[in-house]
Amino acid sequence: MDSVSLVSAIVALCGAALAALFGYWQQLRLRRSEQRDYMERYGASLAWAAYDLQSRLYNILRGHEVDRLPGPGNGFLTACLTRGSSREADYVRRSTVFVLAEYLGWVEILRGDVQFLDLGKSGTNRSVMTQISRIQQFLNRIDEHSNELRVFRAHQRAIGEVMVLADGGPGRRRCLGYAEFCARLEDDPRFAYWFEPLLADVDRLAADTAPAVPRLTALQQQLVTLIDLLDPRGDRFPQFRTAFGATDR
Repeated sequence: MDSVSLVSAIVALCGAALAALFGYWQQLRLRRSEQRDYMERYGASLAWAAYDLQSRLYNILRGHEVDRLPGPGNGFLTACLTRGSSREADYVRRSTVFVLAEYLGWVEILRGDVQFLDLGKSGTNRSVMTQISRIQQFLNRIDEHSNELRVFRAHQRAIGEVMVLADGGPGRRRCLGYAEFCARLEDDPRFAYWFEPLLADVDRLAADTAPAVPRLTALQQQLVTLIDLLDPRGDRFPQFRTAFGATDR
């Protein structure tokens, strides 16, 4: 091989190596961009679901404090479930279970689409996943005084699975809305099976919230911590950021 051919071969080899390196770098950038897109897209939905769930827990806990004051008591569960109309009572049961189920649905979506992606060097992403695991533990925890709204780990996954709509691919998944959730509770016994114990739990909380206060307070605070990680600047919930969350019903 003459010198010209040798130089040409070396140049071609270097070009191929650079092309391979550039391709790898592009794939790495694409993978990291995909991860960020998933975390941002799903993180926003998860933040809202966590917010709705902690808001409902706050309403239940605050209502218990109201009921302890002198007078007939007009706390959230008392006013809307115990003394409310049958329609209001049905709303409280279903909407309470729905916000819990919706949260578990978004957790399952995030787990399914992000589990094979490298979380990289993002401390926030790792903290989010750690906090999700911590909330899972709080939901699963057995309490000697009260186990209302407790969901075992495998049941958390199952509820998350049935809440995810089947028509979306990676990056485009979404959960059942409230209207379809209620319709399936009425029409699909296999779907309703996962929620019947939780619906009964809401009635038990209305009858006596006190034993559940420590456990539900701890769970609500863990959800607030997750919201702080997902929305550190308070962009999504600026007017409701307090130590105990929102009071929206």
